[in-house]
Amino acid sequence: MVTRFDAADRHLIRDLVFNPTTIVRVIGALILLLITAPLSTASAGTTPTVESKAEALFKAGDYPEVISLYRSLPPDATASKEFLRLSLLSYVRLGQTDEALAIYTKLTQPGQPHDPSLLRPLALGVITSHVRDRKEHVRIAAYSALAELGLPETAAILEDGLLDTSVVVRARAAEAIGKAGLAAKSGALRRALRDEMPTVRIAAMTALGEANAIDVRQRLLDVARTEDGPEAIFAYAALFKLGLSEKLDDITSAATLPDPETRMAALGVLGRLKRPASLAVLAQAVYDPDPSVRAFAAGALGEFGSPGGVAPLTHAIGDEMAMVRGMAAASLGKLGIKENRPLLLALTRDPNLHVRASAAEGLIRLGDPSALTLASELARHSDPSVRAVAAQALSASPNNEALAVLQTLLQDQQPLPRLMAAKGLRKSSDSAIPVLVKGLHDSDEAVRIATANSLLQQLTRLSSSKRRR
Repeated sequence: MVTRFDAADRHLIRDLVFNPTTIVRVIGALILLLITAPLSTASAGTTPTVESKAEALFKAGDYPEVISLYRSLPPDATASKEFLRLSLLSYVRLGQTDEALAIYTKLTQPGQPHDPSLLRPLALGVITSHVRDRKEHVRIAAYSALAELGLPETAAILEDGLLDTSVVVRARAAEAIGKAGLAAKSGALRRALRDEMPTVRIAAMTALGEANAIDVRQRLLDVARTEDGPEAIFAYAALFKLGLSEKLDDITSAATLPDPETRMAALGVLGRLKRPASLAVLAQAVYDPDPSVRAFAAGALGEFGSPGGVAPLTHAIGDEMAMVRGMAAASLGKLGIKENRPLLLALTRDPNLHVRASAAEGLIRLGDPSALTLASELARHSDPSVRAVAAQALSASPNNEALAVLQTLLQDQQPLPRLMAAKGLRKSSDSAIPVLVKGLHDSDEAVRIATANSLLQQLTRLSSSKRRR
């Protein structure tokens, strides 16, 4: 009989056999004894400062002892900035980001510039400290943020995510491994090709296809031959990425199959691949009898980005279903064609407020300043879902007026508008950084994670901008 171990068992065995935290704490304690012992040189009788003790312990990886030193300071003591910095980073390494944030507040007074060298690990710590949260939606939020960020230094966390009990977490972890550029060498991602859930297998196939992982080609061919539905579509897409150009015909054919989910998967893939021959298929799909498929087609036309999408999107904005009209409005904005402005202006009077918000987003993308007024009005609506879509619309604008409204929404009484405002601020100017730092104090874990994600994206963009100068 073979005993099967789950993720928790494996982590327990690893900790029992070899626990690096225990080892570094022992080393840290020895170092602390050495540096606090009386010196035999000319400086005998003196003792190192608390700061030097903390530095030695931090270098040894004994973060709990650094925290002990910090907590043992008298209330009236004035700690040096270097000691506070080491204490903050120690809290981050231990996953105690609330305490780290409290120290950061001490280090950065109002009006002073923020310190990216501390803010970046703090923001990342806010996300990674929730990857094992007992609440599934919080873990999903954390791994979704990591999937957007694509940070190679989170490799161990991402591979752990492939063992999570949540299907969505495992899928997001697979996506994140691909985004971080780790797919080509990830054995765990290859094992995910045999996950019990198709959603996870699809995410793994997509990541490996993007990474040009030739070694999984036969596995993808087997899936394409034996499976049907969306899984087969994504196997075709991965094979196309691996050089099998004829698989584009299979994807195109699937866009007209009887199963609506298969048609949606095919349309989504065609929109991302952006092959000229696929435009006609996407255009025809806005007439599909299923409203979900029509909405998918409208979204895919925006992703495709061709001026040839204007005619079918013009039809879609007159659809009887609000979700189709809203998706079409957002896609018209993505095309960036200013001549579409009258079409979007007509939708700002749509009976559905979510459609109005999508029209405002489209107009903002076209540079129409009047759209900010509409989005700002919707941001004051009594319905929190309307305020949330208004935040999404405002995220398309770098304007300071939009930033001010998003800042207000970040303090909304309901978590959904705050969440969307936090996401929206990642696209604004770097003047949003102080606002995002305040958002790290939010009472809702998902909002804090979204805020940290936006903050990291802002810091990355700011760093890239400085390097280009």
